[in-house]
Amino acid sequence: MEPILAGDRDVIIAANTASGKTEAAFLPIATRLVEESTGDALALYISPLKALINDQLSRLEPFFAQLDLPVHPWHGDIAASRKKRFRAHPRGVLLITPESLEGTFVSQGFYLHSVFRNLMFVVVDELHSFIGTERGRQLQSLLHRLEVAIKRRVPRIALSATLGDMGLATEHLRPGDAANVHLIVSKGAGQEIKLIVRGYEEKRPQIEPPEEAAGNSSQTEQGEAEDAQVDSATAAIGNDLFKTLRGSNNLVFANSRRSVELYADLLRCRCEAARLPVEFWPHHGSLSKDLREHVESALKDRNRPATAVCTSTLELGIDIGNVKSVAQIGTPYSVASLRQRLGRSGRRGEPAILRVYIEEPEITAHTSPIDALRTELVQAISIVRLLLAKWCEPPNPAGLHLSTLVHQILSLIAQNGGITASQGWKVLCRDGPFRGVEPDMFARLLRGLAAKDLVLQASDGVLLHAPLGEKIVNHYSFYTVFLTPEEYRVVAGDRELGTLPVDRPLQENCLIILGGRRWRVVRVDERRRVIEVVRAAGGRVPVFGGQAGCLHDRIRKEMLAVYSDPEMPAFLDSKACELLLEGRDNFHRFRLHERSVMRCGSDSLLFLWAGDRVVDTIAVQLQALGFSVMNQGLALQIADIEPRLLLRRLGEIIAQGPPDPVVLAESVSNKLSEKYDGFLPDDLLCEDYGCSRLDAHGAWETLKQALQRPERT
Repeated sequence: MEPILAGDRDVIIAANTASGKTEAAFLPIATRLVEESTGDALALYISPLKALINDQLSRLEPFFAQLDLPVHPWHGDIAASRKKRFRAHPRGVLLITPESLEGTFVSQGFYLHSVFRNLMFVVVDELHSFIGTERGRQLQSLLHRLEVAIKRRVPRIALSATLGDMGLATEHLRPGDAANVHLIVSKGAGQEIKLIVRGYEEKRPQIEPPEEAAGNSSQTEQGEAEDAQVDSATAAIGNDLFKTLRGSNNLVFANSRRSVELYADLLRCRCEAARLPVEFWPHHGSLSKDLREHVESALKDRNRPATAVCTSTLELGIDIGNVKSVAQIGTPYSVASLRQRLGRSGRRGEPAILRVYIEEPEITAHTSPIDALRTELVQAISIVRLLLAKWCEPPNPAGLHLSTLVHQILSLIAQNGGITASQGWKVLCRDGPFRGVEPDMFARLLRGLAAKDLVLQASDGVLLHAPLGEKIVNHYSFYTVFLTPEEYRVVAGDRELGTLPVDRPLQENCLIILGGRRWRVVRVDERRRVIEVVRAAGGRVPVFGGQAGCLHDRIRKEMLAVYSDPEMPAFLDSKACELLLEGRDNFHRFRLHERSVMRCGSDSLLFLWAGDRVVDTIAVQLQALGFSVMNQGLALQIADIEPRLLLRRLGEIIAQGPPDPVVLAESVSNKLSEKYDGFLPDDLLCEDYGCSRLDAHGAWETLKQALQRPERT
C-alpha cells in the first residue's frame, strides 16, 4: 500500500466486510513503525466498540509481537496497571475508543505531547458509523486537538465497508482538506447474493368454542409456549427460522431489543420442545457483557451450531467467524445497514444469503389506508432493490452540533486548565470541525453556558469551569457525547443479566423475558437501581428504550416506483407477492398515482413520497398553522380538513417561499434531543434544531411537486 507507506497523506480504504482492510492498513503501518530508528513509534487505532478493540487485539497482538512491538488495548474494562505501562513507554499500537481518548485529554491534558510525540498514524475503523453523528463530530475534534497538542499533522487511515458518498467521507476524515484524501475503493464485482423476502399476514384471532380449543391442545407440542404472547404471524416466522437455520451458524437481525428477546425465547422453546440443545441466543446492548461474549464465543465455535438473534450490536466488524446466512425480521430502515448486515454472510467464496421476514396486518373494513398499502413490505422491497443497485444513504452533512461543541469547550478547558474565548474558537471552530459556528455565535454560546453555571471568566479573561461545569466534567459519564439513560441492573443471584431503563419500572412478581430466558421479579431496589429475579416458567418481554432510524428521500421515492411498477420482484415468496398485489391494487384504488391528498374519514392524508426530514418539516409547518398533524410515515394525517381545503392551504404555504428553519424550530416544543441541548440558549437551540432536523428547501420543493398531482373528484 504505497499511499500508506509514504506516510504523508490521509487514506480511506473502502471494501466489503472480511476483505482484509485491517491487514491492508496495518501491514504498511507496521513497516513504517519498524523503520523508525528510535524504536518508539506509535500508531493510534480508534474503534466505535470495545468489543471490536478486543477482537482486533487478538488479531494484531501476535503479528506485532514478531516485530517486538506491543499492542495496547484501552477502554473501561482494561486494568489500570496495563494503562500505566503504556503511559510509561508509549510505543507500538494503541487501541482505543473515542470516549477513552476523551478521558485521556481531560485527565492527562498536560502530558498529551509526551504521550503522543512519536505518533505516526491514526487509524479510524468503521468510518461510516461516525459520519454525520455527534460522536463523529467529537472524534473529529479530538483528532484535531491531538494535532494541535503535538504541533504537527498526522496521517489518518480510515476503514469502512459501507460509504454512500465518498466526497462526504473524505470531508469527514479531514475537514477542510478533503481533496487531498487518497481513496482506495474495492473494484471487485461483489459477492453473489441469494435472497428471499417472505410475507406473513396476521389474522384476527378466532374465538373457538371450549370443546374445539381443547381438541387442539396438542398444537403446543410444537414448541409454542402457552404464555409466549406471540401472534400467528410471529409464530410462523419463528417456525421458519427454526426449520431453516437449525444446525448452522447464522445472524438474525431484529429492529428492537424487544423483538430480539421475543424471538430468542420463541426459538429456545422450539429447541426444548424438540429435545434439542439450544442453538439460538439473544445479543443486544442491554444484555450484560458476559452474556454477549458467550454468544460471540458460541458463533466462533465450529464444534456446535449457533444463531444469534441480535440488534445492530453484531452489525459492525466484530470477528464472529463465518456465518451461513443473515435474516432480517421486519423492514430495515436503511440500505447502508442492510448492506453491512448482509456482509456478515458469504465469506470465503460462499454466496451471501439474506432472508427478510415481513409481517402485515389482515385487511378489514376498519383497516387504515396506510396499512392497506402494505407499506412495511413495500419499504422492504424498495430497500432490497436499492441494495441490489449498489446505492446506499449518504450521511446528513447539515448540523451545527452545538451540543457536542458544549462538551468540547468543557473538555478543552479541562485539558489546558483554562482557555480564552479566542483560543477556544480558533481551535474548535476556525481550524476545527465546528466551522459553521462564527465568532458571534460562539460568544453567544459562551454567555449561555455562563448563565447555566457551566463556565466562568476570570479577571484576566481566561475561561474556567464554573461549579456545575466542574461537577459534570469530573463525572465518569462526561466522556460520551450521546445520551445514556439511567437504567436498572437486572441480576439473578450473583450473575448480572443486563439492564432495563429507569422509565420502565417493574413490580415484584412480574414475569419477564431477558437474555432469552424467563424470570420472575422478586425484588426491586430503587436506591441501588437493581432488579433481582429468579427463573420462572412464564414471562413477558419488557419494554426497552430506543427509536427507529430516519428514512432517506430515495427510499420513499423507490416505494412510489414499486407501487407504480407492474413487474413482480423475483425475490418475493408467494405470500409476499399476494400482499404486494393487494398494496398495488389499493394504491391505484386510492388513485395515489394521480393525486397526493385523499380523504380518510373527517381527516385528510397527504402523501409526499419524501424522507423523514422533509416530512417532519412539513408537519412542523402545518402544526405551526394550528393543524393537528400525525406522522404516519408514508403520509401525514391532518385532522378535520377536507382535501380541497387542505390543497388550498398548501398552495398558500408554497406561495410564501421556503420557510425559515429557525422560525419553524421555535414552534417545536420537544427540541431537546442531544446530551447538552438543555444548556443551549433558546435562540441557539432553534438554530441547531433547524439546521440538523429540518429541511426547509426540500419541504418547499416537495410541496410544489405534491400540488402538481392535485386531488381529483
